[in-house]
Amino acid sequence: MRDDAQTDTNLGQTERLFSLVGGGLVLLAALRRPSISTLPVALGGGYLLYRGLARQDPVYEALNIRRNDDGGKLLVRRSATINRPRAEVYAFWRNFENLPGFMEHLQSVTVAAEDDRRSHWVTRAPLGQTVEWDAELVEEQAGELLAWRSLPGADVENEGRVEFRDALDGSGTIVDVTLEYRPPLGAPSVVVARLFGEQPWQQVRDDLRRFKQIMEAGEVPTIFAQTSGRLQEVANERARLRGE
Repeated sequence: MRDDAQTDTNLGQTERLFSLVGGGLVLLAALRRPSISTLPVALGGGYLLYRGLARQDPVYEALNIRRNDDGGKLLVRRSATINRPRAEVYAFWRNFENLPGFMEHLQSVTVAAEDDRRSHWVTRAPLGQTVEWDAELVEEQAGELLAWRSLPGADVENEGRVEFRDALDGSGTIVDVTLEYRPPLGAPSVVVARLFGEQPWQQVRDDLRRFKQIMEAGEVPTIFAQTSGRLQEVANERARLRGE
């Protein structure tokens, strides 16, 4: 017999306890000094308390966040069709130092001089913080697949996979991105990040949109706050790939 209550649960036990204890304490502190200024705090505490009691996070449910069996990692998947040849799209992404040109949250990616399968990543985090890690390329199929993972000691445990395939209608290249990561403060940090508009599923969607614009038009509209220097680097890289 299927346990419906268990099936509907999308919180791990540790996360549920965090929500119950943390939400209760925050709500209690806000209620002791009720005022307009503490209303957002009370709402936040109430939300955490609710998700702990219900064993269900409505944010996860609404955004269709998928979890792995260990309950600690989150999985994000996005796709985009790029109107460029697959070899060119693959080659641009394979140079990881190009990634900050369209991944807005990335500050830098530095490829190791002695081994181009290893790189150092620095990325922005909520509340003006940064996190960084070393990564290694674990699988590569020229023109088709790139897969990498963070090395031990990373601020954010993560792994990614990008697949490149020809669109059936001849419209270019389909890029499938899969990102799996463990939030640095546990799954509750995903909720905090969402409040600041920095959730990973939105980041990947916007990054792919910028990538499409770079590959197809050679630049990103200024609404995305790209610098002219970065655009020139992108243009130079595209020219290099084309042998110009």
